Amino acid sequence: MTKKEKAAYIVEELERLYPETPVPLDHTDSYTLLIAVLLSAQCTDKRVNLITPKLFRLADNPFDMIKLSVEEIREIIKPCGLSPRKSQAIFTLSEMLIAKYNGEVPQSFEALEELPGVGHKTASVVMAQAFGVPAFPVDTHIHRLLIRWGITKGKNVDQTEKDAKRIFPEGLWNKLHLQIIFYGREYSPSRSPKADIDFITMKIGTAKAKKELK
Repeated sequence: MTKKEKAAYIVEELERLYPETPVPLDHTDSYTLLIAVLLSAQCTDKRVNLITPKLFRLADNPFDMIKLSVEEIREIIKPCGLSPRKSQAIFTLSEMLIAKYNGEVPQSFEALEELPGVGHKTASVVMAQAFGVPAFPVDTHIHRLLIRWGITKGKNVDQTEKDAKRIFPEGLWNKLHLQIIFYGREYSPSRSPKADIDFITMKIGTAKAKKELK
């Protein structure tokens, strides 16, 4: 199978499995999505969704967020991990949004990536899911699966993102990256992937990936 044939098969099967792709992180607008994605670093979406309601009841916009102290934010988000760094980033980026963008989340990769705690992946999620701009955020699930499926040999998420953008049509990126994440969680976990469940890997995966299936 060529990479193009593999890509077509992946798209067909994931569309069959996941015709609807709700954003896993609960949010109401671009600001709450930005904060939720920032909190999701090294934390599960499920845990983030347990924490953000309390935070957003107090502050669901940058103007209210800076009324809280960094310590108050840290206490709320502590279960998400990395709370000292994340709480400072949330407070400081909220100040920057007010000072530079009248409290609005900017709609460009460059501006988002200038915000504290916001890397390329976070910016890509916000651009794709809040503003509908084509992006292909690559997390560890996507990186692992695209290697497993022989779409990339990327040594890092940056290379994997470039390879994914080359092989998949741009119009599919925003939905497809979520579909791959859903598939990874349900059918192809990083630990003990099973041959009778992970049918995409069994069909198009690399020889090494198929050997890893139990």
